[in-house]
Amino acid sequence: MKKVSVILADGFEEIEALTVVDLLRRAQIYVGTVSITDDYTVHGAHGINVQAEDLFEEVAFVESDMIVLPGGMPGTSNLNAHEGVRRVVKEFNRDGKYIGAICAAPTILGNLGLLKGKRVSCYPSVEQEIQGAVMTRTDVTVDGNLITSRGAGTAIAFALKLIEMLSGAEKAAEIAEAILYE
Repeated sequence: MKKVSVILADGFEEIEALTVVDLLRRAQIYVGTVSITDDYTVHGAHGINVQAEDLFEEVAFVESDMIVLPGGMPGTSNLNAHEGVRRVVKEFNRDGKYIGAICAAPTILGNLGLLKGKRVSCYPSVEQEIQGAVMTRTDVTVDGNLITSRGAGTAIAFALKLIEMLSGAEKAAEIAEAILYE
C-alpha cells in the first residue's frame, strides 16, 4: 500500500491539507498527518484544529512514498523554518520520491534551490519569491517528482493528481466520478 505523509504546521490552509487527506484515503492510499509542533493538535489558518496522527519526530519518512506540504500562512513559513522538514524535502528530492506542494508551499522547495529550471504552479502572490522556475499558472503542474498547485480552489485537482501519480489515472478518475468532480 502506498504511504503519504501530510506535514502540518500551525497556520496551515485547511482545505489544501484535508482535501488531500480525504481523497487519498478514498483511493485506499495510507495517509498519515504529521505535526511539526510538540503537540498533536495543529491549528489551521482559519481556526480549524486538526488532530494529527504523529509528531514529526515519530515518523520514519523513509517508509513514505510521498510527502505533501499544504500552504497557508503562517503555515508555509512555519514549515520552511523547520529544519527537519527542510531535511526530509531534500532527501525526498535526492531520492526522486514524490513531493506535493500547494499554494505558498512551493516557496519551500524554491528556498532549497530545488525549482531551478522546473515547471511550477503556486499561489500568484508568491511567484516572485521562486527564482529560476518556469511558472505555468495551471491548476496543477508535474515536473519529475514534484507536483505543485495554486491554492485552495485547486485542492481537488491537486489531490486527484497525487492519486494519479501513486495509483494511476483510472483510480483518480474513479475518485473524481465518486465525488461528482468534473
